Amino acid sequence: MSDARELYHIAEAVTDDAERLFMASIGAAPKHFKAGADFATQADHEIEAYLRTTLTTLTGIPVFGEEFGGDSGSPMWVVDPIDGTANYAAGNPMSAILISLLVDSTPVLGITSVPMARQRFGAFDGSPLFFNGQAQPPLEDRPIIAAHVGFSSISSPRESRFSSQLRQGWLAEISKTYLRPRITGSVGVDLAYTAAGIFDGAVSLSPFVWDNAAGVVLVRAAGGVVTDLAGNPWVPGAEGVVVGSPRAHEALMSTMEKFRFPHPE
Repeated sequence: MSDARELYHIAEAVTDDAERLFMASIGAAPKHFKAGADFATQADHEIEAYLRTTLTTLTGIPVFGEEFGGDSGSPMWVVDPIDGTANYAAGNPMSAILISLLVDSTPVLGITSVPMARQRFGAFDGSPLFFNGQAQPPLEDRPIIAAHVGFSSISSPRESRFSSQLRQGWLAEISKTYLRPRITGSVGVDLAYTAAGIFDGAVSLSPFVWDNAAGVVLVRAAGGVVTDLAGNPWVPGAEGVVVGSPRAHEALMSTMEKFRFPHPE
């Protein structure tokens, strides 16, 4: 396998073309319906098909994606062609392309592209966080008056064990701290914005590796704290992730204790 730096440059080039496909179909209507109220657009399928074919052809590494699945292995590309599909269908800029590379169940490369905002965040094992190609300084606590936390969804998917009532209760507890919640509708955006210091922290209640892995790489590269909901180091398969500056992460974990948030067993 090529080293992470070389694979990162390949993934960046592939992202360029994926962004063009993304921008060409903003506002695409729901077409492929999933469990509950979830859906995909034709653009989701087209972008993932492109990523799957091109990444495998250029690197020889298989792809596991949200739309078409795949066989788990090592190394393995993991992709979410459009994170925040409901936003994308509405023309809301809070939607992203997520690409990560896992080796031995460890994410070693991550790219989060937010095409409508012209923002791209990336990192690979041993690198700093890159924002639109420029290396960024390590993450610092934001001034308390401007400390935002991303909480991507307060509506519970049917298969989630975290009910809407529980999510809303936890959000209410977070609102009592110095953190100011912002609901974006995109886990990928929340995690990337935390890595970049736009948010001071973020919570994902998604159990899916394609939602979380890229952002985990970004936050780690920026020097932030990354754990699962129980405060353990995040690993693929963990049910959710909590990220942030040390102060924000501590504040988020303390709200979970106050609300008696159920830790995964």
